[in-house]
Amino acid sequence: MSTETASAAEQVAVPPPAGWEEARSRVYAVGLAAALPAVSRPLADADGHTLAEPLATRTDLPAFPTSSVDGWAVRGGGPWRTVGRVLAGGNPSPLAEDGTTVEIATGAMVPEGVTAILRIEESTRTADGRVAGTPRPSPEWRRPGEEAYAGEELLPAGTPVDPAVIGLAASCGHDVLRVRRPPRAALLVFGDELLTSGPPADGRVRDALGPAVPAWLRRYGCQVRPADVVGPVADTLPAHVAALRVALATADLVCTTGGTMRGPVDHLHPALEALGADYVVNTVAVRPGFPMLLARLTDPDGRARFIAGLPGNPQSAIVALVSLVAPLLAGLWGRPMPALPHATLAEPVRGRGDHTHLALVRLDRAAGTAHPVRHVGSAMLRGLAGADGFAVIRPGTTGEPGARVPVVPLPLLPGERAW
Repeated sequence: MSTETASAAEQVAVPPPAGWEEARSRVYAVGLAAALPAVSRPLADADGHTLAEPLATRTDLPAFPTSSVDGWAVRGGGPWRTVGRVLAGGNPSPLAEDGTTVEIATGAMVPEGVTAILRIEESTRTADGRVAGTPRPSPEWRRPGEEAYAGEELLPAGTPVDPAVIGLAASCGHDVLRVRRPPRAALLVFGDELLTSGPPADGRVRDALGPAVPAWLRRYGCQVRPADVVGPVADTLPAHVAALRVALATADLVCTTGGTMRGPVDHLHPALEALGADYVVNTVAVRPGFPMLLARLTDPDGRARFIAGLPGNPQSAIVALVSLVAPLLAGLWGRPMPALPHATLAEPVRGRGDHTHLALVRLDRAAGTAHPVRHVGSAMLRGLAGADGFAVIRPGTTGEPGARVPVVPLPLLPGERAW
């Protein structure tokens, strides 16, 4: 081999692909190391963020004894003489004498000296107007600290903030939360052959990823503005470098589609070299989706930004999203690594030799089974549209009916639950 030929071969040499599970762990670790900074947000603005610190209550919950029913707070034995009324929000005086009672509303503070609460529907009146009845043996009020004690950690850092968390924080006495903001993402679509409207024809295909990938990213919690979706970018190295520079100026993560191989018009790798990026993962031993990558740029101030190279074939691109982008984003959020649920294969799924096979499946949640779908070629989206996720068939194995396998769920809208 001539020196010139050897040099060319060295330029295109690619290290062995990372194992799929190794790649997920690696990108999660670099994402966590670059976790977005913590900021303070009022409760009304914290939805969709992630707790940067554990949520602890500032007081006992409840902070004082509160009635759990409408009724009569009594002292001693009855019948009882009525001496007042206690409504929610009031700070009542102690009940000082046996044989007395105050009318009490649900949620009101229980006065000192009360020995029982008689439900209103279980009470009667004597001829002289006193309250009679038999209180239930168990207390009809919530005791201080029944839900939590002051300072108790209720939720760990890394918990996604949703309306339930906001309500809990408010009940604990918080007005602001320390949170991590949603990651900002952008998408660059590569490929002169792509059409952005109308049906495919005359050798050109319709871009399916430009409209779809931002929606997937939003389901992962990213902020993606319309201006952050650019393409098709011209198939030249200067155009690729320029588009990446612009996107990286504001985005924490830039996804690209196509150009992850080293063909004559695949400029992503040279563009990454021109930008000074380093590879976190360069190809993954998974089918479909093998030529995926994740690269990192580090600013002088230490801020890290990431470029996820998604293959141009649509299903392969989504495999790259669930394989690399999802764990990276979990790290950037400061959230735990996503745990994969399991399901039982209802039908056989072939293995892919020494590669992990991510096989599209539809889930029967009641039965806990996974059913392979049809139309699952790398360039096809029909199967994806009817699937719930990917069954993970590990290297060197085949998916036999009855086997329990991990499932990578497709991202859902906030509030949706897959299982």
